[in-house]
Amino acid sequence: MSNISSRKRIWGWWFFDWASQPYHTLLVTFVFGPFFAAVAANYYLGEGLAPEAAKAQAQTMWSIGMTVTGLMIGFGAPFIGALADISGRKRPWLIGFSLMYALGAWGIWYSDPAGSNLWWMLVTFGFGFIGAEFALIFANSQLPSLGDKDDVGAISGSGFAFGYLGGVLALFIMLLLFVEQGSGKTLIGLDPVLGLDAETREGTRAVGPFTALWFILFMVPYFLWVKDDARTGKRGSLGQAISLVIASVKALRYRGSLARYLGSSMLYRDALNGLYGFGGVYASLVLDWEITSIGIFGVISAIAAAAFSWVGGMADKRFGPKPVIVAAILVLTLVCLTVVNMSREALFGIELATGSKLPDAIFFGCGMLIGGFGGILQAASRSLMVRHTNPAKATESFGLYGLSGRATAFLAPGLIGVATTLTGSARLGISPVIFLFILGLIVLYRVKAEGDQV
Repeated sequence: MSNISSRKRIWGWWFFDWASQPYHTLLVTFVFGPFFAAVAANYYLGEGLAPEAAKAQAQTMWSIGMTVTGLMIGFGAPFIGALADISGRKRPWLIGFSLMYALGAWGIWYSDPAGSNLWWMLVTFGFGFIGAEFALIFANSQLPSLGDKDDVGAISGSGFAFGYLGGVLALFIMLLLFVEQGSGKTLIGLDPVLGLDAETREGTRAVGPFTALWFILFMVPYFLWVKDDARTGKRGSLGQAISLVIASVKALRYRGSLARYLGSSMLYRDALNGLYGFGGVYASLVLDWEITSIGIFGVISAIAAAAFSWVGGMADKRFGPKPVIVAAILVLTLVCLTVVNMSREALFGIELATGSKLPDAIFFGCGMLIGGFGGILQAASRSLMVRHTNPAKATESFGLYGLSGRATAFLAPGLIGVATTLTGSARLGISPVIFLFILGLIVLYRVKAEGDQV
């Protein structure tokens, strides 16, 4: 590691965000998520459900998949992090989870657009998503070693900005060359490239292999320039890892600021994941957008996220992460209120003219704010976690951070699923996200802005 400059090491770390962001941009939010929602809704229509009920059932099924995946991520993260801290080795874990990422993404190619294998679609997506999130925990745990606490905010924000640029480029390529519109042509009027069959949606399904190959290619700079910590010479057992995690959780009673921060981030990050996981689904089910329209929405959102994340990183360096987090939560709460109170027919109870494009324009604006302030929120959150982290236990600490972000990962999708089922409306089903943001903001009030390192 001594032969690699600190600047190159930071660039290598940024390439992890560039390589991994398309799983979130292409699969979770803007291509596969809406594709799954449309396939599931059409399948349930064919089973005899009314249109609104079919859409609600599709959203409920997606929420089940996101809930189960989130639980597995949340409760596995701290133990895996503790095992890595005992041995001092992160690379073998990163390689393993990178393989999960690639295999899960590739499996999306085998989706049936007629809806015969909906559960396969959820399982292969979830398998890759687990790999992506576990790999992210290990990458995040390296942030404290990249600079001091006054620098990591800007490094974190720039990393998110770089990652979102990668997501934008990947989404552009998919929209221009692969994803079919209703006409069977791509956004620029071409047949899907490589001879892919538009009739069986091979262009859209290619998002899986494309995401896998993108990740494999752009992880190369990361593995070249970001080396492992020094080995401790120890081989951790699961029993030792469990003991370490239990000790860390018990110690939270003596670290009030960290405990409150983990509780706060658990709520508002869950709300944000709910927005990301259901934003594209909302556009498909409520506004009846095609995937190409959702993709354009994604491009605008991701460009905003890149710009805002960089600006947010600069604000973090000047003011610290806590005020940045507060501002981001307030903006995202207002966005959620707008989305819940908007449909094709009305806006905040005011009836709209038939065929009005106002909902589309407003949702595009909301997309910019979700992408922009969501990026700021994530970057500032891992910066504030660094201020609560002992560098010697960074992976374990970020494992707890991963747990706090995923332990209640069932909550947003679960509440969305319940609200969707009770109201029979995919639009009103998003409303629980508002309350999660507000609760997170309340708990954040007593978190120390300067952190709590021991």
